Amino acid sequence: MITSKLIDMFVAQARRVGDAGLTICSSGNLSWRIGDKVLLSGTGSWVPELTAKRVSVCRLSDGAILNGVRPSMESTFHMGVLRERPDVNVVLHFQSSYATAIACRKNLPSTLNFTAECPLHVGEEIPMIPYFRPGSPELAQHVIEAMATHNSVMLLKHGQVVCGKDFDQAFERAMFFEMACRIAVLNGDNIDPLTQPEIDDLEQYFLGKQGK
Repeated sequence: MITSKLIDMFVAQARRVGDAGLTICSSGNLSWRIGDKVLLSGTGSWVPELTAKRVSVCRLSDGAILNGVRPSMESTFHMGVLRERPDVNVVLHFQSSYATAIACRKNLPSTLNFTAECPLHVGEEIPMIPYFRPGSPELAQHVIEAMATHNSVMLLKHGQVVCGKDFDQAFERAMFFEMACRIAVLNGDNIDPLTQPEIDDLEQYFLGKQGK
C-alpha cells in the first residue's frame, strides 16, 4: 500500500536531488520501486520543488497509472531498468552542470577514472548513449540495455542516469559522477587518470572487503 508517508519520503528525496544541484526546474526525473508499484515524478514537474500532488503511482508490470497523475515522459526507461534489475529500487535521471557539459563535448574524455570514487561507485566504464529525442522509445531502449549491466550512463547532448538499491546509493553515484566530470572540465588535457593496475587494486581491496 502506498501511504502518504511513503510519498512524503519520495518528495523529500526529490528535493534533496534538487538541493544538490543535480536538477534544475523541470530537468530530470526520479523513480522508486515499492513492491509491485513505482513512484515517479510527474510529467512536467520540477524535481527540486516536487509536491505530493505531482507524484505518479504506477504498476511496475505494465506501467498502468494508479492515481491519475501522469508520470515523467522518461518513465519508460525507469520502468524498464527496474524490471531488468531486481537489485535496483531507485533510478535517477539528472542534468548536473559539469556532467552535462561533458555530455555536450565533441571530444569526450577517454575515461572519468580520475579518483577512486568513479570506478568504485559510478562505474569503471560508463556507457555513452548517442543522442535520441528525450522521451523517445529509442532512448528508453538504449538506456534499459546499457543499465542491464551498468549502474551509470551518459546521455550525449542530454544528461545522465544512475540507479541504486536505495536513495543514498543512487544519490552517491550521481554526486561522484558530477565530481568526475568537474575534474575533467577544470583540468582539460592536463590530467592524470588512474591506471588499470591502480583501479584493479582499488576493486580488489574495497570490493573484496565488502564481500567478507
